[in-house]
Amino acid sequence: MKYVVVLGDGMADEKIERIGNKTPLQVAKKPYIDALAKKGEVGLCLTVPKHMSPGSDVANLSVLGYDPEKYYTGRSPLEAANIGIDLKDTDMTLRANLITVSDDEGYENKTILDYSGGESPTEESRELVKALKKELDNDFLTLYSGITYRQCLVVDNGSMNVEFQPPHNIVGEKTGDNMPKGDMADVYADLLKRSYDILDKHPINIERVKKGENKANSLWFWGNGKKPQLDSFEGKFNLKGGMISAVDLLKGIAKLTNMENIEVEGATGTYDTNFIGKAEKAVEALKNGLDFVYIHMEAPDECGHHKDLENKIYSIEQIDEKVVKYLVEELDKLGEDYGILIMPDHPTPVRNGKHSGEPVPYLLYRSDKDLSNGANSYDEDEAKKTGAYAPVGHKLIERLFEK
Repeated sequence: MKYVVVLGDGMADEKIERIGNKTPLQVAKKPYIDALAKKGEVGLCLTVPKHMSPGSDVANLSVLGYDPEKYYTGRSPLEAANIGIDLKDTDMTLRANLITVSDDEGYENKTILDYSGGESPTEESRELVKALKKELDNDFLTLYSGITYRQCLVVDNGSMNVEFQPPHNIVGEKTGDNMPKGDMADVYADLLKRSYDILDKHPINIERVKKGENKANSLWFWGNGKKPQLDSFEGKFNLKGGMISAVDLLKGIAKLTNMENIEVEGATGTYDTNFIGKAEKAVEALKNGLDFVYIHMEAPDECGHHKDLENKIYSIEQIDEKVVKYLVEELDKLGEDYGILIMPDHPTPVRNGKHSGEPVPYLLYRSDKDLSNGANSYDEDEAKKTGAYAPVGHKLIERLFEK
């Protein structure tokens, strides 16, 4: 038996008036997913416990079968694992985004224009981080390069008694209204101000302006956490697993759970990612001995954050045409039974560009049994209509693995 999770990050949404009071999942052309929906179980799943923040960290742990209330210690330590940072138990880590802020005088008066610094490419970001490290690193603060705009700061003996605002939740707001609060808040605020002074006139950002691109002209800290301890995926489920993702968060989870990180050329984490390449690599890995592959696609979430409705719909259609179609056709050829779980981790409505914690629609398909429960398609309304509900998100994957 082979198993696949197709995770469309942030794919769920609200009904939107300009597309006929429907959701992106309802208007996207997705014949292959909808065909599976008629043969599988469609329902709603609560991936984020009600008292926890609806981040991709919490939600993806849940979908992967790890109770976030037991295993979650913060987002950035999961990303640090993929970067290769050897954390001490006393370290605190922070996600350090490269963001775009306005040119207003005084750092507190600047407006956050782009939480991703114009999706600054990894090569450019590394050069910017080099410049920052020369000025900002010291005996207890160390900055590390990640992928594209996503960097990591490690604080020796850092206190968790500090509050940060995720930058994707405060686009359009003033920095001064969202500065760090709590222990060492003044230190973190000073780092943000100094980062702007270093980055704004950096040659890379001067060139970005000439090309009409947003400058990556400030750091922004969030997602603080401590070193996590995750159980081995194979030890937990008795299955050899692999992860396909373009982002440090999911790659870090894979490292910490001893899953295989499967690299895909052209995987970007946006709607121009190599969708078909991810599907091809997944099937190849299953043919070569893996029992389970988790295919994570960041594109719908990024489009949600950017309030880009058209490309969110396009991303869903690409997942259907390039990923699900290929998976089903190739797995059918293997002559071995298989199961597929299709779902988002959380909604990312284009209305406000922020994650939400509402239950998400899931589609559970098994080639060896008929799970149909009356759904005619895969979307939020159909999932609600069936009445199927998984209130404990981390238990849903066990349904996929049932013998």
